[in-house]
Amino acid sequence: MDEHDYDYIIVGSGFGGSVSAYRLSEKGYKVLVVEQGRRWTPENLPRTNWRIWNYLWMPLLALKGFLRLRLFKHVMILHGNAVGGGSITYAQTLLVPPDSVWDEGNWAGLDQWQRTMPAHYATAKRMLGVTENKRPGPADARLKDMAQAAGVEDSFYYTQVGVFFGNEDDEPGQTVPDPYFGGDGPERTSCLGCGACMVGCRHGAKNTLDKNYLYLAERQGAEVRAETQVVDVRPAGAADGADGYVVTTVPSFARLFRTRSTVTARHVVFAASSLGTQELLFALKDTGSLPHVSDDLGKRVRTNAESILGVRYPGTQQDLSRGVAIGSGIYIDKHTHIEAVRYPDGSNLMSGLFTVLTGGRSGPVRVLYWLAAMLKLLVTRPIAGLRAILPYRWSRETVIFLVMQTLDGHINMRWQRPWYWPFRKTLTSHGDRIPTFIPEANAFTEKAAKATGGVGLSSLSEIAFNVPMTAHCMGGCAMADSPEHGVIDAQNRVFNYQGLYVVDGSMLSANLGVNPSLTITALAERAMSFIPAKNAATVKQAA
Repeated sequence: MDEHDYDYIIVGSGFGGSVSAYRLSEKGYKVLVVEQGRRWTPENLPRTNWRIWNYLWMPLLALKGFLRLRLFKHVMILHGNAVGGGSITYAQTLLVPPDSVWDEGNWAGLDQWQRTMPAHYATAKRMLGVTENKRPGPADARLKDMAQAAGVEDSFYYTQVGVFFGNEDDEPGQTVPDPYFGGDGPERTSCLGCGACMVGCRHGAKNTLDKNYLYLAERQGAEVRAETQVVDVRPAGAADGADGYVVTTVPSFARLFRTRSTVTARHVVFAASSLGTQELLFALKDTGSLPHVSDDLGKRVRTNAESILGVRYPGTQQDLSRGVAIGSGIYIDKHTHIEAVRYPDGSNLMSGLFTVLTGGRSGPVRVLYWLAAMLKLLVTRPIAGLRAILPYRWSRETVIFLVMQTLDGHINMRWQRPWYWPFRKTLTSHGDRIPTFIPEANAFTEKAAKATGGVGLSSLSEIAFNVPMTAHCMGGCAMADSPEHGVIDAQNRVFNYQGLYVVDGSMLSANLGVNPSLTITALAERAMSFIPAKNAATVKQAA
């Protein structure tokens, strides 16, 4: 292994990449993590999401933030780019999905999942500092009232989150030495309940990956190369990668002169998020760098069957932005899960993604339903109606609903030249339309708004583009028993190649019905458990 620059190169530093970096460096391997996003600190995180140059990711427009919005024919997807991946902008809600998800999709039967996964979930919870929300806010109280009005108050719960709250008797905002890893981690400051989790925690309370897995990996010698994009991975010798790989990178934010650099490694782990890994593998397959990646690539991409709704209370004196980003949840039926979400005071940028609650049916005709709903609101409640669609005070006055279902449904991704830009290939979505709204969730939102005096909200993408919006894109590199049915095997190894792995959200094979970060972390722990320590691997290779 000494003939290569590194033992492992990891593409991406999200949940799968950070777990891999920590466990591999712990086992004695020389590890390089390549991340196209920036490294964020309390000093450079945006104070509100109106500072789009530090919030949104669009390098071509000089926007160098950490949240990317991508609109496809079938869905609008939000995902993160940063050292620490999506953990910088996610709502740190860490829930275990129902056992039934392991009996669905391509991974069914590949392992005794319900027996093996609890131990990995336990490890993931310990590393991510999972605890029950101890800073419930007014939005959580509103959700509880709504649940009571809908007759599902027994399902109300406070979320399990990766946040440091400190001791119960301590005042919020207290800074203490590392409370999680016996002094090996960074000092932490207890949560203030400011609601800024998804704009980046500037106080040190949120358990982002750069404070646990990735932090410890770097302490053990792993190197993190930020603002660097991987553009090629090809075998160094034998076509199946038995001799290792040559990885080519360029600076992420360079526009004209993108100087290429190459490094070599015995193994490569793709952990660039579901979309990022699919995009890179499609490009490598198409250019001939990795031509034998399974043709199953890009199939069965799932969105967690999500819908994003909300209720706004124009003029309310309560500050609904207080608390943690997702503080509570309910189940309105056995398949449908709703969480109360908030942004911090002043972060009203995302108000542009919402409009008045609209029912009807999917398709162009839904615009007519929207016009009717808007007209009715402005006639019956003119002042509240106008205030409900304006950005001013939006985060203080709004409870956002993140709706997720365990019901199966998927689209497929392909690598094609889109009609609107035929000069280069990119990911395009195909397949049956994903339902653009969930009737049960719409009915709950309408009932909740009426019972609590609010104005119901729908996602604008559902109305204007006939596509749902999701922050949880999953699948595309399915785990399976053969390359005819998936891209990786039950140990996350890429079919037809040696030393290649996929360890991120693209490996998920079912709609979880809950936020997927904990499951990705637990599956990454499982994947790394199959890799022996470096000395043992060297002895095995020599034999």
